[in-house]
Amino acid sequence: MPDDTAVRDTRRPLRVPVSTYRLQLWGAFGFASARTLVSYLARLGITDLYASPIVTARPGSTHGYDICNHNEINLELGGEGEFEALSSELAAEGLGLIVDFVPNHMGIDARLNPWWRDVLENGPSSPYARFFDIDWTPLKAELEGKVLLPILGDQYGRVLERGELRLAFADGAFGLEYLDHRLPINPRQATRVLHYGLAELREELGDEHPHLREFLSIMTALHNIPAASETNPDRTAERQREKEVARERLQRVLEQSPRLQQHIDAAVRAFNGQAGQPQSFDLLHDLLEAQPYRLSYWRTASHEINYRRFFDINDLAGLRMADDQVFVATHGLVRRLLTASKLTGLRIDHPDGLFDPGKYVAMVQALARSAWSEANAAPREALERLAAPLYLVLEKILSTGESLPPEWPVHGTTGYNFLNEVNALFVDYRQARSLRRIYRRLTAADDPFPRIVYESKKLIMETAMASELNVLAFALNRMSERSRRSRDFTLNSLRDVLQEIIACFPVYRTYVSEQGWSDADRRTIEEAIQLARRYNPATESTIYDFVREVLLPRRETDPDLVREGERRHGYPPADEAERLQRWHFAMRFQQSTGPVQAKGLEDTAFYRDNLLLSLNEVGGDPAQFGGSAAAFHQAAARRRAEWPYEMLATSTHDTKLSEDVRARLNALSELPDQWRRDLGRWLRMNAAHRTIVDGEPAPDRNDEYRFYQALVGIWPTESPGPRTSLPRGLVDRLSAFMLKSAHEAKLHTSWISPNLAYDEAVLRYVERTLTGHSAARFLSSFLPLQRRIARIGMINALAQVLLKIASPGVPDFYQGT
Repeated sequence: MPDDTAVRDTRRPLRVPVSTYRLQLWGAFGFASARTLVSYLARLGITDLYASPIVTARPGSTHGYDICNHNEINLELGGEGEFEALSSELAAEGLGLIVDFVPNHMGIDARLNPWWRDVLENGPSSPYARFFDIDWTPLKAELEGKVLLPILGDQYGRVLERGELRLAFADGAFGLEYLDHRLPINPRQATRVLHYGLAELREELGDEHPHLREFLSIMTALHNIPAASETNPDRTAERQREKEVARERLQRVLEQSPRLQQHIDAAVRAFNGQAGQPQSFDLLHDLLEAQPYRLSYWRTASHEINYRRFFDINDLAGLRMADDQVFVATHGLVRRLLTASKLTGLRIDHPDGLFDPGKYVAMVQALARSAWSEANAAPREALERLAAPLYLVLEKILSTGESLPPEWPVHGTTGYNFLNEVNALFVDYRQARSLRRIYRRLTAADDPFPRIVYESKKLIMETAMASELNVLAFALNRMSERSRRSRDFTLNSLRDVLQEIIACFPVYRTYVSEQGWSDADRRTIEEAIQLARRYNPATESTIYDFVREVLLPRRETDPDLVREGERRHGYPPADEAERLQRWHFAMRFQQSTGPVQAKGLEDTAFYRDNLLLSLNEVGGDPAQFGGSAAAFHQAAARRRAEWPYEMLATSTHDTKLSEDVRARLNALSELPDQWRRDLGRWLRMNAAHRTIVDGEPAPDRNDEYRFYQALVGIWPTESPGPRTSLPRGLVDRLSAFMLKSAHEAKLHTSWISPNLAYDEAVLRYVERTLTGHSAARFLSSFLPLQRRIARIGMINALAQVLLKIASPGVPDFYQGT
């Protein structure tokens, strides 16, 4: 339980949760279902319900992070009515409500997100163009003033000429249909369609026909609206107004004139072409080339996408949350719920994706202070005195030895650091050498884990996130060209050095801001540069000095830093204009290191190194094999002194394995000899189930090693008797787990380029091992060790729950653990 004597009064929130219970809400488990649990949770001792995102997301979303409207309660969860009922129930039981909020990105289905639809219709002139992190002047000239839309399942020309892109007309406006996508057409360019066949129409009706006169007037109005490239506020407002007036006029005249409707229908048919006649699609192609977006094959995203994504997910676009207007537009519901005292805390999703996380959390606290003052929820003087009146935790992964910036007005992380601290207690660190010897002997895997991470991150930057690296390299090259000291650095050399530095980054990101940088930021960047230099001794050394100057911009008013920079690196300080450019680049750089770390470490390296799967957890470091009780107590003492209200998690919706599975697998570290004997026997026993793929047995030994750990971890507890096979549902779960693991490792197969032969070999191995003719023999050999592990695991699981409850911080429980 938090101890407020261990922290300044200003750090304490107005409401301190004692314990939280996370519920993952979706269509089949909405507010009404949550309401039935409130009194039960209260009896358990839970003080705050901790909910996944509650705002409108993509229909059918099971997680809620693909948000389409930040200011609307999700109807699929029950809408406003059911939320009000849940709020009343929580208030009656004295429980608070902590909500998961997503400031970094939005889902960008044009049918569902009106802001994104407006951007696609109006380009840079859209009032929402500033909301999204779009580069309107990218390296590729063909994308000037356009958004790349990598939504096609094949190359653009093939999709077009197969007739899969269809022009449509409804409610006075043209749109483009492709599968389940509905894209707008730039209204100024709609005149291309309206003009088709116009000569025949004029000849038939005559220019004095009232409906035709109105039709021609509308065409003139559309042709004269400001261009999509216009960014002058008065002109963009004119465009927004006049295009809607023209649309309404067109709809009215079509209702009055069936002949005009026939004209448009015929034009649409002509633009849609005929499959087998490539030239018939020229009209549609020319129309699409005039749009503020460029359609492309989904694979082009990795090299050319020009909007910031959530990791490498194309349909989640980054928001420019540092913009005050964007902040206000996305936090209206949060303010309303705070004012009504229906929200007592926020969990901030993926703060590392934000341009300036420190500024953002300060803005959230200011919002809470303002909302509560308005509602007279607390005396204004008390609110002003508190640095962090709203309970605020960050979904932030701290690497070994890292901590949150102490000046941020937050109450800690969501608890991955505690998860790994407590997990380490149950791993027998004295057996590290024995387990590694077994692993190397059976799999021939001998690369140290840091090297695996380094290679994995480079792979990510060469494939899924190449475009992000290209953007950084191009921006850095433009800066280097401005100085005679750095102009000889080529674009390719700068790109290579950036790739190496990011691959060597020891944490997810630094927090350089316009206010400067901390000693921790400086140490991180210098450590990454030093390691990159060591890995690449043939690279020109001065290029690293230049990059360091850009990532740690110095002011002329910092004499000590100026002297040090000139002494160590030979670079004078930048003038103010140059420094601001460097600052902006450094902050963009920071937004890129986190996704590469996540994709390279969590989603690649963790699936390549299978020494002990319980170490490969979010926020974990498999290079550290276990920890001592003394280290655990030291971490607890630091938390009590510095972050006493931080969440303590052991399972979350993002963890790789459940806490109970990890508790079992940790027991393997206590039984290395039995694990070696039994695993060797199982590998020989099931060798016939492997398949030769590309000249090698599949699955490989490393994947097999993972499979048997997973089987030990998830074997049903309620099976005391002998078994001859595993339940179908469990076989399917293991099959899906193994296929995902092979794809994430990206060694023999991947999500982007699946190797179907290897995939089938993995699935066949799982199926035959667990249900084939030899399954009974294998399972009789497997169960003795499994049952021993299960007993130890049960004790470990209960012990870690007890430690979570008793440790400094706010224990969090994830739906049933």
